[in-house]
Amino acid sequence: MEKLKKLVLAYSGGLDTSVAIRWLKETYGCDIVAFCADVGQEEDLSAASEKARAVGAAKAEVRDMREEFVRDFVYPAVRAGAVYESEYLLGTSLARPCITKGLMEVVQKEGADAIAHGATGKGNDQVRFELAAYHFEPGIRIVAPWREWSFQGRQELMDYTAAHSIPIEASAEKPYSIDRNLLHTSFEGGVLEDPWREPDAGMFQLTRDPQAAPDTPRYVDIGLEGGDPVTLDGERLGPVSMLSELNRIAGEHGVGRIDIVENRFVGMKSRGVYETPGGTLMHHARRAVESLALDREVLRLRDDLMPRYATLVYNGFWFAPERESLQVLFDDMAKRITGTARLKLYKGSVTIAGRHAEHSLYRPDIATFEADEVYDQRDAEGFIKLNALRLRIRSESERGS
Repeated sequence: MEKLKKLVLAYSGGLDTSVAIRWLKETYGCDIVAFCADVGQEEDLSAASEKARAVGAAKAEVRDMREEFVRDFVYPAVRAGAVYESEYLLGTSLARPCITKGLMEVVQKEGADAIAHGATGKGNDQVRFELAAYHFEPGIRIVAPWREWSFQGRQELMDYTAAHSIPIEASAEKPYSIDRNLLHTSFEGGVLEDPWREPDAGMFQLTRDPQAAPDTPRYVDIGLEGGDPVTLDGERLGPVSMLSELNRIAGEHGVGRIDIVENRFVGMKSRGVYETPGGTLMHHARRAVESLALDREVLRLRDDLMPRYATLVYNGFWFAPERESLQVLFDDMAKRITGTARLKLYKGSVTIAGRHAEHSLYRPDIATFEADEVYDQRDAEGFIKLNALRLRIRSESERGS
């Protein structure tokens, strides 16, 4: 096996990466730097870094990447209207390239010749980490323990941690995997692999059970500039503060839960449960304002291309030229999305209570059913006949006339 001098591990402090430190040290005998990116997971990362060193890492580095994550990854996806397979708001997909960017900066600083991650060989994250890593360092050596070691599943990992006194949070009673960041929390694996089983009520972290949510609706006004949320109820907030506060408000009212079976990039279907409270409000607010501000054909073009953009992000191609090109187009479209959306939150639901756009294309004097001097209703007759022409010709052809 090729010798390594120094390796930087994307370290979360969870089961997989905690085992990985010990396994990497035993297998490759190199110095290991554990890198923890704070993307809003609300964990004690200083304790995680201490655990990394205790398990065998020569060094551990924690970096606060929350601002960068929301500003440079979440907000561009919101401007693009990115939703994967009609429901998933890409919380994990957006975090991985951000984390890898920080990881590769540590590689440069440390002069490391390899990286490692705890993603399994069945999932999407291995692709996301590695595609991003090759973007920053085309010749980087990548070690993926799940593709090399002999462990066959999470129970064997837990047995290993018990044998080597490695502290972990996972247990046989709660074996599902949890991934959290400022945009969402995801749950998968373990008991959730049964698509007929309802998620445990006590599992959720960001959202209240809609049945236990307040009986009084909550109204929120979200102001947007160029598609980015910038004000909440009239108060201007930065990206991290905005998303954090929207998470709190939406979570209190049980907004943002989904339970889906999605198509992984590697080819299999996977059941995932997600809670994305603040992100859900951002998407509803953008939709409300753009309905006034965007030209019909521009909106249709965006909606035609959005699934391709979302799939690129989901599959790990954040740094690919096609995603970047689509982003330029979507950002240009979003320039008109400036205004305010009023949302009504009630027991897990979000409805639009009002919308305003600075560059609105909505004209009450034209849309009204009352008398007006702008629209000549007789023009509709020729419009309809022209649009019916191909249908009439086809019908006549089929009838042989």
